[in-house]
Amino acid sequence: MTSNSKGLILDRRSLLAGASALGLATVLGRPLRAQETPQRGGVFVMGIGGGSTTDDFDVRKLTDWVPVNQAYMVMNGLVEIDKDNVAQPELFESWTAAEGAVEWTFKVRQGVTFHNGKTLMADDIVYSLNIHRGDTTSAARSVAAAFKDVAKLSDSEVKITLESGNADLPYVLSDYHFLVVPDGFQDWSNPIGTGPFTMESFEPGVRARFVRNESYWKPGCANVDAVEVIVINDISARTNALMSGQVHAINRVDFKTVDLLSRAPNLQILRSAGGQHFTFLMDCTQAPFSDNNVRMAIKHAIDREQLLQTALLGNGRLGNDHPIPTTDRFYNSELPQRAYDPEKAKFYLKQAGLDTLSVTLASSDAAFPGAVDAAAVFRTAAAAGGITVDVKREPADGYWDNVWMKAPFCMSFWGGRPTADQMLTIAYQSASAQNDTRWANDEFDKLLVEARALLDENRRREIYWHLQELISNEGGAMIPMFGDYIDATATKVKGVQPHPMFNLMGARMAEKIWLEA
Repeated sequence: MTSNSKGLILDRRSLLAGASALGLATVLGRPLRAQETPQRGGVFVMGIGGGSTTDDFDVRKLTDWVPVNQAYMVMNGLVEIDKDNVAQPELFESWTAAEGAVEWTFKVRQGVTFHNGKTLMADDIVYSLNIHRGDTTSAARSVAAAFKDVAKLSDSEVKITLESGNADLPYVLSDYHFLVVPDGFQDWSNPIGTGPFTMESFEPGVRARFVRNESYWKPGCANVDAVEVIVINDISARTNALMSGQVHAINRVDFKTVDLLSRAPNLQILRSAGGQHFTFLMDCTQAPFSDNNVRMAIKHAIDREQLLQTALLGNGRLGNDHPIPTTDRFYNSELPQRAYDPEKAKFYLKQAGLDTLSVTLASSDAAFPGAVDAAAVFRTAAAAGGITVDVKREPADGYWDNVWMKAPFCMSFWGGRPTADQMLTIAYQSASAQNDTRWANDEFDKLLVEARALLDENRRREIYWHLQELISNEGGAMIPMFGDYIDATATKVKGVQPHPMFNLMGARMAEKIWLEA
């Protein structure tokens, strides 16, 4: 089992049914020219929504788009997911697994140096993985809990022993929290990595500037002299900054302006279909959401079709209260689509001993563009089911620190993950630090561990189908819709390509693009 074309990992291309569906991804109005030669020079200016005054470069957090994009400018991961949703070597240049996929040996890429001149070695990778293990607040703690041992075999080899087998481990290691810093590093306001740029200045939640790492190890990357990040959380201001030429690229384009921007001769729309989904989160440990009847009432009280057309203007697909997209090979295609049914909502309220229900929903466009409008649509639809929704509009700044996983009923989003196991582990395993509904189900936890160790695709599919059903019928997340990733750039930005993982080319746009002279 190796990382070369003859091994399991890259042979999985044929198994990734979702990859073919990603043909939906396009750069609207502009042909992709994969053979263009990158040019060096210029300053790339990005206007990014999803930043806060509490941001830093602590890889244990990275809760929103600005810190994730900035982290990738300075640091590299162990494994990179490419545009076809396939795991590719990054700071791990190759890997092999023993039978059963419990013990994995990884080769550390040679000839790579940190920004401070230190040579990348196995100790750095062991440290960078271990900060997510044991007594830690890391958002990746539940994923790293599967690592029984992370050991240095030599300066150029690392061995990871798992609690149980996982054929998807290289995909797991692509998680953006597993970025690499020097052994012992702790100064998260002054990051040191092996990435394409070094940080020159940083004002959290406002702006930052990064300059090219002249010794960057990836050919054809780090083409611009510098990258400037301007945090623009207001979607109208972000759009205006692009249209006026103040910035070269923006993320999270307002769905209402897609057609307008696509007609502008100096702009291009970058659309990617993937696993991004939008959520209404109910804390399963707090009343009234501790009663599954209440959760089911709320899931039947939303008009998904109307929400998709109103909030996303059709730029997405219906959700069915679980996080696995139609592009995933383990998507449960036989699970009946939940429909808007006020009478069923009333039925479940009665099962909970209630005639009516009043709830407060915390909402902010920090959750996703149009979230506040989506909350209003839900409020109107829910009233017919006997549910009164008070929408509490929260400020974007500090939303992820002050509201998410604190308010008992709030709105959020999840970017897609390359495998079903990774998505389910991060967001739904009971011990996960990012289980944002605090839903706990022993059967789910047990079957999740069993599925990831199986090499029998049919049995894995049976389990993942059942897990989706469990979440849909018992979980605390109402997931009404999946949304396309939509970014926009100036046409002078070259090398842009759709990517199934996150906005802005999987948060690596700054590393990959170049500017037309």
